[in-house]
Amino acid sequence: MTKSDPFAAAAAIDAPAVEKRPVETTQHGITRTDNYAWLRDENWQEVLRDPSTLDEDIRAALEAENAYYEAVTADLEGLREKLLDEMRGRVKEDDSSVPLPDGPFKYWREYRAGGEYPIFMRAPRGGGEAQMLYDGDAERGDSKFFAVRGVSHSPDHRLLAYAVDRLGSEYYTIGVRDLETGEDLPGVIESADASGAVWAADSSGFFYVERDDNQRPVRVKYHVLGQDPADDVLVYEEEDASFFLYLDKSLSGEYVFIYSQSQITSEVRFARADAPQAAPTLIAPRDNGVEYSVDHRGEDFYIRTNADGAVDFKIVKAPTAAPGRENWVDWTPHESGTYIAAFIAYRDYAVRLERRDARPRVVISSYDGDEHEVAFDEAAYALGLSAGYEYATSALRLTYESPSTPEQTFDYDMSARTRTLLKTQEIPSGHDASLYVVERFDAPAADGARIPVVTLRLKSTPKDGTAPALLYGYGSYGITIPNGFSTSILSLVDRGAIYAVAHVRGGAAKGRQWYLDGKLDKKMNTFTDFTAAAEALVAEGFAAEKRVVIYGGSAGGLLVGASVNLRPELFAGVIAAVPFVDVINTISDADLPLTPPEWEEWGNPITSAEEYGWIAEYSPYDNIGNVAYPPIMATAGLTDYRVTYWEPAKWVARLRDEAKSGPFVLRMNMDAGHAGSAARFERLDEYAHLYAFALKALSAADVEPVRHGK
Repeated sequence: MTKSDPFAAAAAIDAPAVEKRPVETTQHGITRTDNYAWLRDENWQEVLRDPSTLDEDIRAALEAENAYYEAVTADLEGLREKLLDEMRGRVKEDDSSVPLPDGPFKYWREYRAGGEYPIFMRAPRGGGEAQMLYDGDAERGDSKFFAVRGVSHSPDHRLLAYAVDRLGSEYYTIGVRDLETGEDLPGVIESADASGAVWAADSSGFFYVERDDNQRPVRVKYHVLGQDPADDVLVYEEEDASFFLYLDKSLSGEYVFIYSQSQITSEVRFARADAPQAAPTLIAPRDNGVEYSVDHRGEDFYIRTNADGAVDFKIVKAPTAAPGRENWVDWTPHESGTYIAAFIAYRDYAVRLERRDARPRVVISSYDGDEHEVAFDEAAYALGLSAGYEYATSALRLTYESPSTPEQTFDYDMSARTRTLLKTQEIPSGHDASLYVVERFDAPAADGARIPVVTLRLKSTPKDGTAPALLYGYGSYGITIPNGFSTSILSLVDRGAIYAVAHVRGGAAKGRQWYLDGKLDKKMNTFTDFTAAAEALVAEGFAAEKRVVIYGGSAGGLLVGASVNLRPELFAGVIAAVPFVDVINTISDADLPLTPPEWEEWGNPITSAEEYGWIAEYSPYDNIGNVAYPPIMATAGLTDYRVTYWEPAKWVARLRDEAKSGPFVLRMNMDAGHAGSAARFERLDEYAHLYAFALKALSAADVEPVRHGK
């Protein structure tokens, strides 16, 4: 094995011979042949609910992929163990969150040493004995996969609702626990979504969202405690498959909001929390391209929206008695280039999380128009807001972190304009932020756009074009990757690698227009931005030529899959986690859970030849070249309904068939879905596999990390 070809030994290992069963599909006069379509189980909906029903031929093919992955990376076992030990050493095992007050109690989460799952706790607000509400470690039992979400206490503090997934398919079961007896109430809600229960004001019942057999959240129901769930009232059902439902509740506690949301259009109904079985009221009917979200104060709704050409959003208000769009009045006007990402209405203060030129800020305003900004100074950082439970408060829970700075939790006094540090993330093995440098530069795109790139490196790592680099990106749905702190990525940086995040178009780092310029007919911008960022890393001296590994997950997997097709010679390796790579086939299948809503993101190849052409230009599965490709590692989850397991399985098989070099490996999690394991240390083990592969591709598998003294 040579430094120039760290995977040379893999050539002697036989890759799985995935059988070809050609299927021809013709759309708009264009015929495609898919040799691996058979890897999609005809009964995939049943597999989501019962993985044991997977077709045996498919199971054998996936198990063969796992065996090949283990063979190709057998020499990395020791490195993976080191990486896992390092990453685990940076995690405070008996950690806890800062409690949030709510009336007579304060609530928090904690972990026990060695524990995988959170324990939900509370204690009297003024001091007293803590009470364990829900023990995630104990509740897992013998389930191979376990996730708990949507944990919420009732307004009267007597009950706890929780949502549990034991397959990874994101079909959640809602249970309710009596906090006085510790016993669960009879009857559970099946096929719910992860948000769990939204309580009525008197704690006598709750709203929830039910998923259909295609995993779409399409029904809002109301459950009365003690009632058979089969008798739950249907509150609202969404008939349009391109709209999904979710629930929210005003911080005032007075209103429950029912959202019908497509990729670009919103429609919101509300119900009074003290009259939960009354028919919900529509605020404004859906208007294609208009999004809005709602909060409440006094006699008014405060509405964040992009209506009337407010590309980067504005805040309007409307009376609760007549909230239709004709009564919307601007409250915070639109400012081009300043993206309003989030809004919270407290009784006495309003809070906006904004982003301008890829930098976040928090703006606090009183309702008489006086406002101020909460400022921070680093070159790149991330801010997080927690609305908490209480409406009539002057305390805002705020988190701050940067690529080199562990998370800090503050209470910000919105009246006194002071902040109190409550907690700094502890790194048990030691962390010296002064050893690192965070930098930002703008990479030039071919059309003149400037792509923000944020880097993290050791100060001792020279910026002379000799370092290896891991470049991460996402670039879809208007999602912005925070410039935050990662305990796991330090294992690469401490070995002399540069870690970089490219804020490409398709995300919203530079505002809503940044997103619009990276979707539909402009989607190629996302991929050319990313390759431009990789080239700029080398040109700016951050990285060595051909020693950049690219990494992305889900739609970020599409990003790296399309980018390696464009420039296979540019990269040293590719990490594609649960990658969305079979774009034409997936977006042409209206039965798949996410397809109808996705037409607004990618285009509709079923109805439009032009839009088919947009996708055909970049779909990774359909654009593999017969040239040398770098090593590629893909991951997948058998019960993943977001990016179905067969997409990466087909992609890897076709890479072996049509591309050269490699190797191309797939690590299939047979016991999880889209997000992999929900257990904190099992998740670290998954990262260890990814990062060991990256380090090998970067010829850095034998490099020892810088040690932090403590």
